[in-house]
Order: sequence, then C-alpha cells, then structure tokens
Amino acid sequence: MSIGRARVLVFFASASVLVLEILAGRLMAPYVGVSLETFTAIIGTILAGIALGSAAGGRLADRIDPRTLIGPALVLGGALAWASLWLVAVLGPELGDEPPAIVLLAAVAFVAPAAVLSAVTPMATKLRLASLEETGTVVGNLSAAGTSGALFGTFVTGFVLVAALPTRPIVIALGAVLVVAGLGVTVAASRRAPTLLTVVPLAAALGLATVADNPCEFESAYFCGRVVEDPDDPSLRILVLDNLRHAAVDLDDPTHLEFRYVRLIADVIDAATDGPIDVLHVGGGGFTLPMWVEATRPGSTNLVLEIDDVLLDVARDDLGFVTGPDMEVRIGDARRALPDLPDDAFDVIVGDAFGGQAVPWHLTTTEFVAELDRVLRDDGVYVMNLIDGGANRFAEAQMATLLDSFDHAAVLLPVGGVDDVPRNQVLY
Repeated sequence: MSIGRARVLVFFASASVLVLEILAGRLMAPYVGVSLETFTAIIGTILAGIALGSAAGGRLADRIDPRTLIGPALVLGGALAWASLWLVAVLGPELGDEPPAIVLLAAVAFVAPAAVLSAVTPMATKLRLASLEETGTVVGNLSAAGTSGALFGTFVTGFVLVAALPTRPIVIALGAVLVVAGLGVTVAASRRAPTLLTVVPLAAALGLATVADNPCEFESAYFCGRVVEDPDDPSLRILVLDNLRHAAVDLDDPTHLEFRYVRLIADVIDAATDGPIDVLHVGGGGFTLPMWVEATRPGSTNLVLEIDDVLLDVARDDLGFVTGPDMEVRIGDARRALPDLPDDAFDVIVGDAFGGQAVPWHLTTTEFVAELDRVLRDDGVYVMNLIDGGANRFAEAQMATLLDSFDHAAVLLPVGGVDDVPRNQVLY
C-alpha cells in the first residue's frame, strides 16, 4: 500500500469518527437534553472506542494480513453508524436522563463504530512498516493524517453539515460512504465481489436506520424540535425543543398562559405597569409572552431578540404568531443585538433565553445586565426566567450581578418550586 493511499484511509476513518461524535449530541438530545453531562458522556465514550479500536486493530494486524481487514472494517463501521440511529431511538426513551443512563446510551450507540473505524489506523500503519529505520516517519505521518481527518470531520460537521442538513440523513450518508469505500477496498484486495452474506446484513442495518423513530419534526443549528397538540386541549400547542417543553400557545386564546413560570412573569408585568407598554423580549421560543402582551395591552410594542430563525418560522406556521409594525423579531444573538438599541426605550424587558436547561452564560454577565439597564426606562422592570435548585447558587450569583446595575432586585420562587425551600418563600 502506498503512503498516499494509507494517509487517505486513515484520514477518512478518523474524520468519520469525529463526524459521529459531533452528531451524537444531536441524536441524543431529544432523550437526555443538552448539558455538560451529555457532552462529557459522548466525548468519554468516543475516546474509549478510539482506544479500544486502536489496541484491537494493532493486535489483529499482527495476526492477519491487514489488506484483508481494512475494507471490512470500513464496511462494518458504516453499518454500525446506521445501527446507532436505531439504538438511540429504541434505548433513548427507556434509559432516562441521569448521568449513568446518558453514559450507557452513548456507549451502546457509539463505542462500537468508533472502535471499528479507529482500528484502520494501526492496520494501515502495519502495511507501511517495511523496516525499523522508517518506523518514526511512518507512524508520525499516519498519526498526522488521522489528526487532520479528525479536525476536518469536526469543522465540516459543526460549521457546514449541521447547519445545512438534518442529523439523520447525515449519518445515513456517512454510513453509505463508508460501506461503499469499504466494499471497494475489499474487492480490490480480494478480487471478489460481495456475497449475500455481506449484502443482507448491510441491508438490515440500513433498514433499521431508516425506520428508526425520529422525534424531530424540525431541526435547526440549535435544537431538535416538534410541536404537539395537548391531549386535553385541542387548541393548545406545546413546543418541545430537545427533551424539554419550552412553550405552550393556545391558538384560540393568546391570553391563556399554560406554564406556571409564564404566568408568574405576566403577574410581574401586570403588577409593575399599566396600559400600553414597550417590551423587549430576550428569547422568543414559542412567542407566548409577546402574543399575550399584544392581546392584553392594545397599543403595546414588542421587540423579540431570537437567535434561531427556524423557531420564528415554526411560530408563524404552527403557533399563530404574526409579525407587524408593533411586533418585530430580530434574528441574532441578543448579546450582539443589544448595543444597537436606543437608550431608555423599553418599559419591560423579559429574559427567557435558554440553551437546554440553562440560560446562556453570556446573557447573565455584568456587561449584559448593564446594557439591559441602559435600554430600560428609569421606572421599568426586568423580569428574567432562570432554572436553579439545591443551594440556589446560580440565583445568588445572578442576584449579585443584577445588583451591580439595579437598585432593587428579588428572586421569586413559585409555590412548590424546590422541595427543600419553604413554600411561598421570596428570596432576597
């Protein structure tokens, strides 16, 4: 095998592993959410697969002619990539979202394809080791090719593929490319066409991938989502992003606020203001509160800063949201959009931007809050939704940040919000 061909094979196999690693988070998100635990589980299990594959591939290459192994490894890696779609769809709803379950789901679905594809590198290395005098050169070149492939797979997937295509078709296409390439390498090495013993299992794996349940009605660069009808109220639509219910909209009555935290925000707005108001919404989601303000405060204006243009399309198509002169949406990161807004422009600012179960950190900083204070009128109110628990450390940190810019601040805990905090307690 020429050094050029060996580099291509190692590059391709390593790139495929990283494509799967990036996509694993999106495949698992509808079942376990997007969190530090999710990414930790995926990175850890993929690294375990790489280690296992490297060791096993080297051992096999010492016992069996690597020329007969590389093609089947690529074919099997492609089939296992297809199978990962089915495994996630079947096991995801059953395992739960606790850290051990997240690790188990990632391990069952992705360790095997990562291991099989990682075995290609030591196999190709074995074929290139003609003498001990060039061991360092061969190992170094192929290691560089593998790392370059990993970088290529990471950047192309994260910046191009995910933004352009849904996740599942990417995995199916990746598996197909691996299978075709592997069959080509196998035929070139053995001079034999694939048999039914090869074709039937591959067809079965592809079939499992295509029939696997897909919880995503739509995908964006940020979320897998769907809009579902409430079984007890035909007019109520629930926006589900990944594994969380993010918004509820009553198509017949925009004043109906289904979620407790939304009612609490509305109560704060009603207690602090009268008549028409100018409202800035940091985060749109299902656009429930902008539609509520429009319905309950005629003459008001709403400006929504929403990072995900797909959510705006979904809200227009499925949630009855209509933009107009008094209902404006600007697509982009709120942190970057805020400096363009004029001073003292809003009576109310609503902070309801979430990535998974957490407010994006850059929307909680002293600098961001100072910008909110700048665009908020002197008698205005900023009401922010946050998720916390246990010792309420995030709430305490956010309170300290708010008090750098505002004279008065309070944390409101809804009844029954946290089990170990007294009911009806208002913190600070």
